[in-house]
Amino acid sequence: MKIRLVSSLAAIGVCLAFQQTRAADIYLPMTPNIQEASTPEGWTFTFAPYFWAAGISGDIAQFGLPQVTVDASFDNIFDHLDVGLMAIGEARYGPYSVIGDAIYIKLSGQTGSPVGNTAASVKLETSTFAGLLGAGYTFAEDEKYRLEVVGGLRVWSVDSTLSITGGAFDGRSRSDSATWVDAMAGLRGSYFLTPKVYLTGWGFIGAGGADLDWDVAATIGYRFNDTVSAVAGYRALGVDYNSDGFVFNVVEQGPIIGLSLRF
Repeated sequence: MKIRLVSSLAAIGVCLAFQQTRAADIYLPMTPNIQEASTPEGWTFTFAPYFWAAGISGDIAQFGLPQVTVDASFDNIFDHLDVGLMAIGEARYGPYSVIGDAIYIKLSGQTGSPVGNTAASVKLETSTFAGLLGAGYTFAEDEKYRLEVVGGLRVWSVDSTLSITGGAFDGRSRSDSATWVDAMAGLRGSYFLTPKVYLTGWGFIGAGGADLDWDVAATIGYRFNDTVSAVAGYRALGVDYNSDGFVFNVVEQGPIIGLSLRF
């Protein structure tokens, strides 16, 4: 009887240990594949760089020029994309986390026409930086999933040049820029389908300098081993900003792909 009791307790202990390990290994959705290091105090630090093949669509205007509708969408991304990078980092202590997310996109090319002036064409050159700094709290977690609430601030910096050919504004060109901050809040989560395959995603919404600011993503990851893993998915980022004649009401979206090391 004692032998059976000891065996049963041992089996329960093994199961609990397995569950705790799986929960600790879940990749966070903003850092689904990471390069990680931990300190004796219990902090963990993660970093994940990605390539983002982002296009842009929406309305852009500058003081003294008519509003322009642009469309450098997914089906012709590489005709316009010069640079598309994103990097995500995190510092975590238990259920608490500090997160950082930075993106940089540079696009150029013939992308649209002025509103109400179909005889003209427009060349657009634009660079966008957006950086999010926030804090998160894990409120639900087990051996397969993690769900976290996040709040923070996103800083935008946009530079654009519009050059018009034809129509009433033929030969006109103007450069302008704007910087603003939005408050953001939302959820992020991850779920393991198998010990190697997992899903991650996040959704944020906010406002401040912009009338509306939102960000959604969904990815699938594969762990080759404890060190190397890969992730691929899709991200869409939208903002509606209008101030002093500068309009930036756009959606930037496209596939993301990354390869990370974990230590």
